[in-house]
Amino acid sequence: MKIPVIRGVINRRILVNYRVDPDLLVQILPPPFRPKLINGVGMAGICLIRLQQIRPQFLPTAFGVSSENAAHRIAVEWEENGEYREGVYIPRRDTSSRFNHLVGGRLFPGLYHPAHFQVSEQNDYVRVMMDSDDDKTHLMVEGRLAAELPPTSVFGSLSEASDFFERGSVGYSATMRPGEFDGLELRSFKWQVQPLAVEKVESSFFEDQKLFPSDRVQFDCALLMRGIDHEWHAREPLCSKDVSYTH
Repeated sequence: MKIPVIRGVINRRILVNYRVDPDLLVQILPPPFRPKLINGVGMAGICLIRLQQIRPQFLPTAFGVSSENAAHRIAVEWEENGEYREGVYIPRRDTSSRFNHLVGGRLFPGLYHPAHFQVSEQNDYVRVMMDSDDDKTHLMVEGRLAAELPPTSVFGSLSEASDFFERGSVGYSATMRPGEFDGLELRSFKWQVQPLAVEKVESSFFEDQKLFPSDRVQFDCALLMRGIDHEWHAREPLCSKDVSYTH
């Protein structure tokens, strides 16, 4: 079944980013992916996104739906048909939408776990908390708009960070089929990010000492996007047996 182009508005998108030891990511990532590095470190994180007016491209906005969503992401690169590719690998997606949960992995790329979101936004302040229905994932980020990135960030400027994450517009998600990954591309009509000064952040994923020992992962920065018209385009599934793989 051909999946139509999905159009809508990113009402709010927060990218919470962590610096991670590349050798650790090598152990976590499945083939064919390997860590994409920035100044010698790997980059992983969480995307917390509120979507509005989401509908097939051929339908008017009145038919659109809204949802809160979260995705754990790791910046990756790989070779496909002899060519270099880059994007993100997504081990888990969570959503407030029962529809997304039901059709994810069937009519729409990626598996979506049902979750409950609590959101508070006021002027330059934002707080988003998420708990999955299966009790496996807890997230919380709280912060305010800032003029610049933290001085400890691996990125030398906001422009450098913006370019890095804009190039990660193609995401491949884990599926129920071993060695096969669902692909989804985000096409933004206006890419604009702002620094978010994080006052508090919690992540059951990145705080799991078995996966991420505390001395090998550190919070780096957070970025905020608002009011972005966009489209989602399905990509052909990526199968590990069909691509070259070298670390």
